[in-house]
Amino acid sequence: MANTKAKLKLIPLGGLQEIGKNMLVVEYKDTIIVIDCGLMFPDEGMLGIDLVIPDISYLLKNKEKVKGIILTHGHEDHIGALPYVLPQINVPLYGTKLTLGLVENKLKEHTTIPEVTMNVIKPRDVVKLGDFEVEFIKTNHSIADSVGLAIHTPVGTVVHTGDFKIDYQPIDGELIDLHRFAELGKKGVLVMLADSTNVEREGYSMSESTMGNSFTELFSNAKQRILVATFASNIHRIQQVINASINCGRKVAISGRSMVNVINVASELGYLTIPDNVLIEIDNIDKYPPEKITIITTGSQGEAMSALTRMATSSHRKVDIVPGDTVIISATPVPGNEKLVSRVINQLFKRGADVIYEALADVHVSGHAYQEELKLLQALVKPKFFVPVHGEYRHLIQHAQLAEKMGVPKENIFIADNGTVLEFTKDKGRINGTVMAGRVLVDGLGVGDVGNIVLRDRKHLSQDGLIVVVVTLNKESGSVVAGPDIISRGFVYVRESEDLMEEAKSVIKDALMECEEKNITEWGTIKTYIKDNLKDFIYQKTKRNPMILPIIMEI
Repeated sequence: MANTKAKLKLIPLGGLQEIGKNMLVVEYKDTIIVIDCGLMFPDEGMLGIDLVIPDISYLLKNKEKVKGIILTHGHEDHIGALPYVLPQINVPLYGTKLTLGLVENKLKEHTTIPEVTMNVIKPRDVVKLGDFEVEFIKTNHSIADSVGLAIHTPVGTVVHTGDFKIDYQPIDGELIDLHRFAELGKKGVLVMLADSTNVEREGYSMSESTMGNSFTELFSNAKQRILVATFASNIHRIQQVINASINCGRKVAISGRSMVNVINVASELGYLTIPDNVLIEIDNIDKYPPEKITIITTGSQGEAMSALTRMATSSHRKVDIVPGDTVIISATPVPGNEKLVSRVINQLFKRGADVIYEALADVHVSGHAYQEELKLLQALVKPKFFVPVHGEYRHLIQHAQLAEKMGVPKENIFIADNGTVLEFTKDKGRINGTVMAGRVLVDGLGVGDVGNIVLRDRKHLSQDGLIVVVVTLNKESGSVVAGPDIISRGFVYVRESEDLMEEAKSVIKDALMECEEKNITEWGTIKTYIKDNLKDFIYQKTKRNPMILPIIMEI
């Protein structure tokens, strides 16, 4: 007899191996909730792409079931896709005060967003959404107001850690609610999804509060201006930079649009304490002696258009790096950004700055749990089934191995891909097919109109350039009236390659002659003849494969 019992489904649409970014669908009968709605930034192969967001085709297909979007914290990889998702699925948002403050600020930049219902929650609050009760649990992370979740469903309780660490001395004094995790573990947890980012690191992560001593020491030794680059969202780090500046009698200026926005939001909501007369406008830094100035800036990841990169290359309108400046890069490079960060550090040294970064001093601590913290939470929650999330594939595998050592049976651990449907009853869990998932590329105002074919063409153009062949044909006879003319972009410098261009024209003429002799008048076929002949000739002469674009005009 078929099992007709309703099953609980967990479907990651992002957050596993970085496609799009963090987004998890939790579904039971006619209830769907979405956990997080993040974006990722393009890698070097995504030429011209601004952002990458998850594919929400599955949610659009089941629009009427979606009861709300739950946000664990305010990082871009957890809230950044909201401006693109909300116009398609306008459902209520649930998050802490700071998280929703950052979301509100973000949505103001997009004029097409409809009116959105935002529900501010606090840790230990419980919200009923359809068949689910969602409970919010205090965690620590590199941004204030982060939470984990306990989703109470008719099948069992699902615990989602969100991004977390265990900080015994947090800056705001708000400890992770280990007691609540332990209570849930005692009552019984069906599935646990846990952050895998730092599973490779042994031991415990350092407390954010250790940064205060590092900054105080570095600030007291600096003779001139201090520039601190960090993530705009790391409010506790910014607070410690401000505190160290006050202790050393320095004024603080802010550079970088995202840094200004986040500091304004965090100050208004009471998450940053900045005494009067400490902040000054970046335009006024020259009115104070260099030893009385601290600049907090974006650009810790070496992004091309960020404030720090522009300062390092003398293209910043307000700040030039001068010999004697101390630049502190208080962040670790995100995987893939190492070269960018290294380039900026080299440029800063060339300008005479004293650059302090993670390899030289304790100027950064991670916001993600190390192995011993992951083990502790695993021991408290004692889940029946385990799903590692947030990280690259190797992190998921290693976290699965860690969970197995902690007593979760191997057959109860699921390493899923984005789009994988994980199905649970009270006693069993299994992978049951897939749904459409993947990445949607955002380029300017275009969302999803650039796909793999366009990216492939861009890559082709960037590697070998473009040749445009222009030929004018007689409409009646098909004979050549003018041309062929060759325009080269990114292939060779035409003036220094005249012989090659003349030979190429001869090859095209021969191809056109062949078409005339064979009585071929169809444009598509003529273009193919031109492309094939010219492609072979150019590869033979240069070992390059430029994109060839024939244009035929008729008179």
